[in-house]
Amino acid sequence: MNALHTTSIASLPLLARGKVRDNYAVGSDRILMVASDRISAFDVIMNAPIPGKGELLTQMALFWFEKLNGIVPNHLTGDAPDSAVPENEKAQVIGRSMLVKRLKPLPVEAVVRGYLAGSGWAEYQQSQSVCGVALPSGLRNASKLPQPIFTPATKAEMGEHDENISFARMSEIIGASLAAKVRDAAIALYTRAADYALSKGIIIADTKFEFGLDERGTLTLMDEVLTPDSSRYWPIEGYEAAFAAGKNPPSYDKQYLRDWLEAVRIDGKPWGKKAPAPALPTEVIEGTAAKYREALARLTDLEPGSKGNDR
Repeated sequence: MNALHTTSIASLPLLARGKVRDNYAVGSDRILMVASDRISAFDVIMNAPIPGKGELLTQMALFWFEKLNGIVPNHLTGDAPDSAVPENEKAQVIGRSMLVKRLKPLPVEAVVRGYLAGSGWAEYQQSQSVCGVALPSGLRNASKLPQPIFTPATKAEMGEHDENISFARMSEIIGASLAAKVRDAAIALYTRAADYALSKGIIIADTKFEFGLDERGTLTLMDEVLTPDSSRYWPIEGYEAAFAAGKNPPSYDKQYLRDWLEAVRIDGKPWGKKAPAPALPTEVIEGTAAKYREALARLTDLEPGSKGNDR
């Protein structure tokens, strides 16, 4: 399978290249979001792409947008992405793109955690809280929380790390009323998704949502949603054993790549989590791709590689 690391669409103005997506302006009111096969970890883009990843991410995002319909509006236009480009550029677009409304993005990420993991676990060990949310004593790595908690973060520039913030700080940034709407919408989205995923044998430990405002000021779900790039997916099988051993549960997300990066040694020293990234061996590339394919197939009942419906 050919991999697409970077798009080269000349017919549209390039707005931005993110860690994964290349965004192009389509007129003044729409954006063509193309999911490349790039992958990042610790906010560093790896040099090697993961073949098929962009298509898998797009299929999963479209699946979740439909599954979460009715909680909050989303940015999909319903228009075919390949309609925005000429024939010679359609191959870069079909199957890996969304044609979406152009919104005013909120400068915060809406993180919801149902389990204690990652930076949340690290913070809990220091303060017995996460982003100002006090938690019960005695929790361990991968513990299920009494209820999902909202732990926002500021958006970092490329190559920088997102910064966890309190809800009070988020309210100062975007206003108390809007912050409450974002929090309530994010928790509702996570709860519905987590309940569904559990019925498929998958735990969604945490996830992050991004929101924007349309021209009428309506809060709108945007960007990707509940993909392995923005969520921590754990299969139910193996969770209890890992939890009992105090280890990270097996995952369908980027934790597979993160664990390898944590263990790799360059000239006898750990990688410093700064560019340039170490070269990924073939088994890590193939293993990561397999994790993404399995998650898609299990959650959506789509066969890996099937296109679903572009929007």
